[in-house]
Amino acid sequence: MITEIFSEWGALDNWIVIAGILSALCCAIPGCFLLLRGMSMMGDAISHAVLPGLAIAFFISGERASLSMFIGAAIVGILTALFTQWVSRFGNVDRGAAMGIVFTTLFAIGLLMIVKAADHVDLDPGCVLYGAIELTPLDTLEIAGGLEIPRAVFVLSLMLLMNIIGLLLFYKELKISSFDPGLATSMGIPANTIHFGLMTVVALTTVACFEIVGSIIVIAMLIVPAASAFLLTTRLLPMIIISCVFAALSSILGHIGAVSIPRMIGFDSTITSGMMAVASGVLFLVVWIYVILVRSLKNKAIRQVHS
Repeated sequence: MITEIFSEWGALDNWIVIAGILSALCCAIPGCFLLLRGMSMMGDAISHAVLPGLAIAFFISGERASLSMFIGAAIVGILTALFTQWVSRFGNVDRGAAMGIVFTTLFAIGLLMIVKAADHVDLDPGCVLYGAIELTPLDTLEIAGGLEIPRAVFVLSLMLLMNIIGLLLFYKELKISSFDPGLATSMGIPANTIHFGLMTVVALTTVACFEIVGSIIVIAMLIVPAASAFLLTTRLLPMIIISCVFAALSSILGHIGAVSIPRMIGFDSTITSGMMAVASGVLFLVVWIYVILVRSLKNKAIRQVHS
């Protein structure tokens, strides 16, 4: 079975895997900070709430693949973080409840607008939910030297570069404000500014990955690799590195699984983005079992020493 899969492997498969890896790496970096801040579901809120921004930008520009759609979705994503904080602070409600109020309302509005837009353009609400990574190699652009690469790969490469530069420039501030915002403020670090900067990065990352994995699967890419890494280490830098490794593995295994597993049960294939999420969940399960076994063996050894 494995031999058959790789014998049929082509350039399109390579680009699909590359796009998947780039999107997963883009999500893994801010995902670690969301997890440490106890804001894992903020990625969920932002990924759903960007829909109105996409639809409004399309109605204004009349184009599906445009900078205006990226900007519109990013603005709405940032506003989601602001609205959530305002509802939580001035409405005196739990932050989780505030997220639910904001993102469900915006998501419903966005879906209605997307359905309306679909009457005028080939915009499938299903692709909005789980992306269309298999089609990304077909939409190419020409770069220096006449080389054609998928547009999504180019955008994701820029997004990943921006995330890495932001991490290098603000690593100390992000680290301190994530673990202790009060300490960060006392040290002169603007914790609120760092917070909304992180929310901006999450919004931009979500929008950049939207075409690849949609508004549902991007949640798994933001949280699951970071959660897997957090099981193995409590140090921030190793956590980010391990999270990126798991993210890349989930993309590779996800595409292989999307091609191979359905054939085993009599189907042609399934969507790669969905299998990426499944692969990341399986990796988390493997790490979780490993950690439990290691802890059990350590506890058993300690009991033997004291007995």
